[in-house]
Amino acid sequence: MWTPAFSKTPLLGILRGLKPEEAEPVVELCARRGLAAVEVTLNTEGALGLIERMRKAADGRMLVGAGTVLSLGAMRDARAAGAEFVVSPVFVPEISEECAKLGVPNFPGALTPQEVFAAWKAGAEMVKVFPAGAFGPSYISDLRGPFDDIPLMAVGGVNERNAAEFFRRGVSGVACGASVFRREWLAAGDFDSVENALGRLADAVREAVK
Repeated sequence: MWTPAFSKTPLLGILRGLKPEEAEPVVELCARRGLAAVEVTLNTEGALGLIERMRKAADGRMLVGAGTVLSLGAMRDARAAGAEFVVSPVFVPEISEECAKLGVPNFPGALTPQEVFAAWKAGAEMVKVFPAGAFGPSYISDLRGPFDDIPLMAVGGVNERNAAEFFRRGVSGVACGASVFRREWLAAGDFDSVENALGRLADAVREAVK
């Protein structure tokens, strides 16, 4: 698995549209619920500053990375801001190649068998199957047939009701975003609702990987 902590709770948090004042409370609730890693998407306003701020708040309790990374320049900017891993919605060869050279964990997005194989051969830490929810857990079984040695992360449409099935079908990890880190809850300062939703999903994930 990616890290010992991730092997216990193989759930990645995706933070899109986060506001600066929400950074520390979100880090704290993620830490309480046992998350090993969160990503700040680069199409969030002030994303680089948020990465710096959240990494400081995390203080080694979890990894903070950059998501929605679509160019080599963006990857380098994110790394300079302190991003500890890099996630993309698609496979961008030059990003994967650079990450492999630097030893930076890279999670490129893929969907088709060709994309999954190419991303893995380029040095992916884990291949992000996206959008997993549109195809369902059964699609993971299809991919695992020829690619039984490639670790896959299901992203998109994963929730507390279907998480166990994704793991049963063969993923090594899952991710959650707007379904847990709801904009309306964050805007209202309702961090309890966010934490409760995250807790239910994290518990489901831990139960699935026992």
